[in-house]
Amino acid sequence: MAITASMVKELRQTTGAGMMDCKKALTETDGDMEAAIEFLRKKGMAGADKKASRVAAEGIIAIAVSDDKKSGIIAEVNCETDFVAKGDEFKAFANEIAALALAADTTDNDAIMALTMASGETVDIVRREMIARIGENMALRFAQKIESTGVIGSYQHGEKIGVAVALTAGDETLARDVAMHVAAVNPVAISEADVDADMVAKERAFQIEQAKESGKPEAIIEKMIEGRMRKYLADITLVGQAFVKNPDITVEKLLKESDATVSSFIRLEVGAGIEVETLSFADEVALAGKAVTG
Repeated sequence: MAITASMVKELRQTTGAGMMDCKKALTETDGDMEAAIEFLRKKGMAGADKKASRVAAEGIIAIAVSDDKKSGIIAEVNCETDFVAKGDEFKAFANEIAALALAADTTDNDAIMALTMASGETVDIVRREMIARIGENMALRFAQKIESTGVIGSYQHGEKIGVAVALTAGDETLARDVAMHVAAVNPVAISEADVDADMVAKERAFQIEQAKESGKPEAIIEKMIEGRMRKYLADITLVGQAFVKNPDITVEKLLKESDATVSSFIRLEVGAGIEVETLSFADEVALAGKAVTG
């Protein structure tokens, strides 16, 4: 069968694939439109699998909270560039993943990948089709669950930082304010009792070395260290920090005004801990030139 320009155009509009790929697909399938679509899909899936090893350190933090505010899912969904991360399609994809994980009550990546999206396809199939069409690796890095006997509040700073906070009392507004504080200040724990013992010991050893250099008597040095450690722990713990919206009060005082406590919080930041290779401008130009020439 002769492959016409209108057939190629129709296939491009249906699949989003390139003109030459569409022409090849139609040629290989003797002009059968449905077969050509399946041909392109299989080719795209193979290409998507090849991109799986590429570093995806951009993306968004997606949050889904149940209607009763008792449970929530916060997930990091990654892609390769900020441009794709800001696109409506990728945002919708990530947000649907969080909602599906919440509905299925799972944080297991494989289980989430097998869930069915609104399109009728699994999360993994949709992900791979997007990779094939957009040309970037995409992945669910992880999903975490938060639960509360009181109320859950969330806050997103753009799409790069997401926080969910569980309160034992208070309301959603208070929970959101605390989540906003966590996003801005990034405490390492809720209270002093929750701080890692090794972290405290390391800081204390550092303070001792610093204090000894002062030449002051041992009794004075001990008092100096205790004072510095109190300040250190207040600075890194949520309840000890000055509330970001009103620095005249601590988060602990803010919570006490509503007889509330924080039972847990989750703070995720896109790409945290992912090692990204940085190229010089000359290397980027050379790489781009190689891609153009094949």
